[in-house]
Amino acid sequence: MKVRPRRIRSWAVVAVLLVLVGGAASGMYWFRKAPAASTVPAAPVRKGEFLVLVRCRGALRARQSAAIYTPVIPNLRIAWLAPDGETIAADQVVVRFDSSSAQQQLMQRQAQLKQAQATLDQALAQARITAQQDRTELADAGFTLERARVVVEQASIKSRIDGDKARVDLGVAEQKLKVQEATVGLHEASDKSRVASLTRQRDQAAFDVELTRSRIAQMELKAPGDGLLTLNNNCAGAIVSADCKPYKVGDNVSSSVALGQIPDLNTLEMDVSVEEADRGRIGAGQEALVRVDALAELTIPVKVRELSSLAEMRMEYPYTRSFRAYASIPGADRRLRPGMNGAMDVIVSRIPGALSIPSKALFTRSGRPIVYLVQGGRQVPVEVEVVARNPDEVAISGVPAGATVALVDIEKQGRGK
Repeated sequence: MKVRPRRIRSWAVVAVLLVLVGGAASGMYWFRKAPAASTVPAAPVRKGEFLVLVRCRGALRARQSAAIYTPVIPNLRIAWLAPDGETIAADQVVVRFDSSSAQQQLMQRQAQLKQAQATLDQALAQARITAQQDRTELADAGFTLERARVVVEQASIKSRIDGDKARVDLGVAEQKLKVQEATVGLHEASDKSRVASLTRQRDQAAFDVELTRSRIAQMELKAPGDGLLTLNNNCAGAIVSADCKPYKVGDNVSSSVALGQIPDLNTLEMDVSVEEADRGRIGAGQEALVRVDALAELTIPVKVRELSSLAEMRMEYPYTRSFRAYASIPGADRRLRPGMNGAMDVIVSRIPGALSIPSKALFTRSGRPIVYLVQGGRQVPVEVEVVARNPDEVAISGVPAGATVALVDIEKQGRGK
């Protein structure tokens, strides 16, 4: 008889324990669920002008850029180089090459020029002396001939023998005069030829001196205009492109090689790729907003300057075809640099007084767009109508302005748990 009450008490204790455990589990569930609902990320429904955008990715570039080429001089070696990425002013020295060997060569050629000039001066002086001697001897030969003629006239009066002798002497004098005239011509031609040869040698030496001086002057390259110095990579001796390094002091370079560029920062523009599906929605003159990845806080209003009429093949995998669009950036921020990646949002249309939410707040249930309104700690699904889209926002109707919508799908989150 005493066993039954004990058994009843045991079952009662077990039942109480089960009730307590169930209550604790239920309380823990609701305790965990309440904070989760209150910490759901949300955003307000904004009312205002909605921009229908076409987002294009690309990079900044300078429309005008001056290349820096090495002069046509053999055996160039960089002795000094302006830092890469430095802002350069017009006529500022950018590169200096080692001119020590050229300076030594200039001194040698100057010495050769002096020697050639001295040899030419000596030849000219000798030619003048020879010409003077030839004129003197020619005059003597002419005098001798005239005297022989006088003697012939006198001898013909005295006797026949003396006349014959005088006529022989006259013939000899005439021959000597002809020989002397030929000798004068020979000396003139010889001196003229030698002087001409020495003059050519002197002129060649002078040309070599001027050439060396011009090469020394070209060993200091100056910037053709204001801009940003951008050095190219030196791939001399590199097996693969990864081994190429920017030019530096001490590098040997060939002639007519592009060391770098100086892009004009006043001609910066955004160069973007436009998908074929969006080509018909964009045209020159449309307003756009440019954002640069490196300067997220900067938004630049621009206008589309040009749009390519033909699609271009991208030389990157996967290979696709796209159009190019360009927008000039007037009064560009001095922090902007060519090559910076960014995006250009082309404004296709404007919707005034539209209700917009972040794209993350729009979900789909049974093929219909919905949002989760946050009301009193609860998330209520509401069907909406999509008016327009852009990459970041969606214009909708069906919810009041100022309402709060969740940025996560509550149902999917619940099923995941």
